[in-house]
This record gives sequence, C-alpha cells and structure tokens, in this order.
Amino acid sequence: MDMMTGAQIAEAELTDWRKLAQGLHARYEVPDFATGVRFLAAVGEAGDTIGHHPMVTMVRGCIDLRLTSSDAIYRDEDGAEHVVEWVTQRDVNLARRISKVAADQGLVADPSAVVDFELGLETANPERVAPVWAALLTGDAASQGRGTPGDEIRDATRRVPNLWFDAGDEDAPAQRFHIEAYVAAEVAQQRIDAAVAAGGTVVDDSQSPRLTVIADPDGNRGVLCADVAAAGIA
Repeated sequence: MDMMTGAQIAEAELTDWRKLAQGLHARYEVPDFATGVRFLAAVGEAGDTIGHHPMVTMVRGCIDLRLTSSDAIYRDEDGAEHVVEWVTQRDVNLARRISKVAADQGLVADPSAVVDFELGLETANPERVAPVWAALLTGDAASQGRGTPGDEIRDATRRVPNLWFDAGDEDAPAQRFHIEAYVAAEVAQQRIDAAVAAGGTVVDDSQSPRLTVIADPDGNRGVLCADVAAAGIA
C-alpha cells in the first residue's frame, strides 16, 4: 500500500490525530484504569475488523496510540520502490474508527499533548557505524534499515527511540548526538517559546516551524519538528 503524503493526511481531517515522525499519534484522557481497559477492548475489536492495530501506551490519566504501517511503499526519484514504515490509508481508516469509539465512550482527545522523539548522530560514515548501534541498542542486526531505505536504526518493538544518521563532516567531533522531538504543529511555537524562556537559544529557524534547532546554555542542541504538511499548513 502506498505511503500517504502530508497533503493527503491533512485532507483526511483526523481531528484527534497528529502526524509525528513516521506515524499518526493520538492521546485520549481516561478517568480511571477500568475506563481505559474498556476503551482499549473496543479499539482492539475495531482493529480486528481490518486486521490492523495501534501501538498502545497506557499510563495514569491517559492512553497514547500510534498508528503506522510497516509495509508502506515509497518510490524514490528513480522510480525504485522501497518498503518503509509510514502512514497508509489503512492507518487513516483505523484512526477514524478509533475516534468514533472514543466519541461513543465520551472520551476526549488531547492532540496538543502528543509527542515522539528520535536520536540523531552526525557521522560521515553511517554505513560503517550503523551495525554497531544496531547491536548496541536492539541486539538485532535487522534493525539497521528496518522500515527505511537508509541505515537508520529502528527497533521493531519500539523499546528504544529510532536512531538516524546525519551525514556530517569528516573533521567534525568524533561523536555528536542530538535529540529530535516531534510535536503537533499547533504547539510548536509554544514549545520553542518555552525553551527560550527556560534559557535556550534558537540556533536555526530557517525551516521553522517544520524544523527549529535550539541549544541549551551549554550549547547542546535539540531539534523541534512538526509535520506542517500533514497539518495542512503551507
């Protein structure tokens, strides 16, 4: 099944959901554990009808859901097809079903609270260092390149954040990590303002709000990301 573009996701008008990184994310507020269990049972039944299910995290007061397809088709500039992890129509269909389940049970979504994060490592030799990180982070060589046409490390169970590689300069320091935090587009500026108020500095906002590089007082950098295309923002 073809991967969906940001514009196609925006056209789907998934009020409860936000596109972060590779998937669709939603958070629903639940007053107690029993309510959460009932909701997840209904979500499971909705997923059974189409043979697809979300990744679920349940903590006190809320349930986080993530939808993505591991068999999405990406076509590069040469027309070659790659099987990647991304949002497909299957995910959109299930997102709509889950939103209806939530509405029927009187649960409220909090799109502004969804978040995802990844690790980035600047290196001039991703193909050389990736096997080491695959072994260290997941213990599975197959996690290198899983769901991506590159060398990115992705654990199938999501036990650890994705690790991707940014082609850096040979003369750069031996190791330069940074965190990428993905948030809903409507709260991106709020997060930036909060970081600056806390002592951070905007290093590069040339691609903001899609990408904004922020440094802490010691110079450590993080990147705030928002999928503006999927949010219908030009």
